[in-house]
Amino acid sequence: MANFLDVLWEKARIVLGKTEFQPVSRYQRAKHSWRVQRTVRDYIRSVAFVFVGVLTAGFGLKGFLMPNNFIDGGVTGISLLVNNINTEFPLAVLIIIFNLPFILLGWHQISKGFSIKSVVAISLLALAVAFIPYPTVTDDKLLVAVFGGFFLGAGIGFSIRGGAVIDGTEILAIFMSRRQSLSVGDFILVFNILIFSAAAYLLSVEIAMYAMLTYLSASKTVDFILEGVEEFTGVTIISPHSEEIADFIKQQMGRGLTIYSGKRGFGKRGDNLTSTDILFTVVTRLEISRLTNAIEKIDPNAFIVMQSIRDTRGGMVKKRPLK
Repeated sequence: MANFLDVLWEKARIVLGKTEFQPVSRYQRAKHSWRVQRTVRDYIRSVAFVFVGVLTAGFGLKGFLMPNNFIDGGVTGISLLVNNINTEFPLAVLIIIFNLPFILLGWHQISKGFSIKSVVAISLLALAVAFIPYPTVTDDKLLVAVFGGFFLGAGIGFSIRGGAVIDGTEILAIFMSRRQSLSVGDFILVFNILIFSAAAYLLSVEIAMYAMLTYLSASKTVDFILEGVEEFTGVTIISPHSEEIADFIKQQMGRGLTIYSGKRGFGKRGDNLTSTDILFTVVTRLEISRLTNAIEKIDPNAFIVMQSIRDTRGGMVKKRPLK
């Protein structure tokens, strides 16, 4: 089998006009095959997370919030607020309209792939809200606020795990935090205070207070789904393939990077005091999945440590333009 593959590779090299022939080793073929399988598996998992997130968020909206004229924070809260004021505008259309500017912003701030996934996710959420006949679960205001926020937050969290967003508030917060003194968390808080204040004025103080409870339930659920990851995450990576991982962080993600010179200590293989490079970088929680997937493709045995970071100052946390 190995000789047959080598012959095919040699013929391909001749057809392409390659004069020098370097036979591909079994290790290289196996590594390439494993990377392809890993890419397919990550893609399927990403699609599954987004699909589950859309269905869950749709259930939170149509099963709890919409029938009781409740709202939430963020872009979804703006869509619900406008829909409550003027029911002639369908919620499905409002979700797309209000999220579109934030997705275009994410095209430049995060990545094109992320924006495309987000457009698909938001479109699927709009279709779910428009066409799926979710049942109305309850009209108890406390249960609506708590569980409506829970399912909506779970949907947002699953979508982020899949590499997309169905609420563009965080994209704007990340963008503004790089240009203002406010942290991401502070900006989201101010943004939602404005929404709740408008709800108190246009609807009622009671609805605004329940909206705050809905938002708290949703935000805590998002944090739980994302395993407690904050806005910024510091990632320390120890691997024999540190050069390849560092190149991915710099060239593919456009992130700043610090390299420490260290020595291996005690691990699974016992004492091993060989020199090694230790990588440290800071990314947003929307990029964690992309980074860890790439590291696993390069070195599945890499040692990764993540710690939550409230905010950062200085350095190159802001992405540099990719070539």
